[in-house]
Amino acid sequence: MNRADRLNAVLDLLAETGQVEVDDIITKLDVSAATARRDLDTLASQQLLTRTRGGAIGQSVAYDLPLRYKREQHAPEKLRIAQAASALVARGAVVGLCGGTTSTAVASVLGSRADLMEPSPHPNLTVVTNAINIAAQLVMRPQIKTVVTGGVIHSRSYELVGPYSDVVLEKITMDIAFIGVNGIDPVVGPTVHDEGEASVNSLMARRATRAVIVADSSKIGRTAFATLGGRRLLNTLITDSGITDEQLDAFAEHGFDVIVA
Repeated sequence: MNRADRLNAVLDLLAETGQVEVDDIITKLDVSAATARRDLDTLASQQLLTRTRGGAIGQSVAYDLPLRYKREQHAPEKLRIAQAASALVARGAVVGLCGGTTSTAVASVLGSRADLMEPSPHPNLTVVTNAINIAAQLVMRPQIKTVVTGGVIHSRSYELVGPYSDVVLEKITMDIAFIGVNGIDPVVGPTVHDEGEASVNSLMARRATRAVIVADSSKIGRTAFATLGGRRLLNTLITDSGITDEQLDAFAEHGFDVIVA
């Protein structure tokens, strides 16, 4: 287990009961006491938990990792996924992007495509997003028309959620939408931690001609709190080569089209 995965695992332990002891980390993650303490100190410095004598207690943000931490995890895989997603986007298309680090990587790749950056009297691409960080990233690209939904900002993912988002999304259509998730299971389907994000992401998928899940292989087999809809709504997954043959077979059995980047 690398350091990023280990820190993630520590936060998962913390999320179970709201507190974690050094001894729990030693036993469950098979690490030394010194490593466990260093990991807790690192997470405390990022304000993801509060250190206590012999362990730590959670803060209100502990159930999910904020973008400032997650963006460094599985970065090479997310870049390859983003490049594969970009290959599905034609010049002049209308693209939906929900929040999350993989969707942010898709926005970065789209924003660097030479054909989309060519001078033009009309937008070379239109991006509809409920993520304020993606909107801020793309506003520097005048050849890309950026449409932001309304809503209330979810501080963990920078996503706009709530009925104001629905008002905008219900009035538009998209050619393709890329939906980031916290978990993807061939039976349960895609899931995220927050029901508000799930609602907006599901609507974005429904308003698109094609909806595609973008998720690195660490999300496969995991389930989170809120479902986004079955394979009738989201039946294409772009992931990385970390997916196993058994997982590929399971997705195929349940009607998913998997693109391995």
